[in-house]
Amino acid sequence: MALPGHQPENDATTPSRPGPALRLRQPLTEDGAAIHRLIAACPPLDTNSLYCNLLQASHFADCSILAEADGRLLGWISGYRLPADPTTLFVWQVAVHPDARGLGLGRRLLSDLLARPGLADIKTMATTITPSNEASWALFRSFAKSQGAAFRHDAHFERDRHFDGAHEAEHMVTIGPLPSVRAAA
Repeated sequence: MALPGHQPENDATTPSRPGPALRLRQPLTEDGAAIHRLIAACPPLDTNSLYCNLLQASHFADCSILAEADGRLLGWISGYRLPADPTTLFVWQVAVHPDARGLGLGRRLLSDLLARPGLADIKTMATTITPSNEASWALFRSFAKSQGAAFRHDAHFERDRHFDGAHEAEHMVTIGPLPSVRAAA
């Protein structure tokens, strides 16, 4: 599948090369079930409840983004502002459908999300990544480099201490400071 050339997030669907027109937009509650199915199709992502995905698509819509082509959900990022530091965007989950992997969609979603006027005051991005999730490490390192921002990580949630041995440890990744003027790349 070829994805069209990049444009900042909008409702227009204008492909610049053959393939389905890719549309990046803020989620709606009606997207909850499709988001839930996409995450289930993207192991090793944790599948939350459908109700959780509905909350993400409504309560956290301002900090989330999805990509669709021909009515098909191909990418999703959920996020929120940290309550203790609203200038930090915490990226909860990044899901890219297997058919759209390797095309830069994850980084494009991150860039378009941060290009929103309502997120212009975001100075730092944070996320957690398991040690074995090589795709996420590559995505966030690449994104930090594209922003000219520092990339740091530290142990955060430990397998035995926090997950009762049932989940791999999670490292807190911090990217920033982010440029004060951002354009979708």
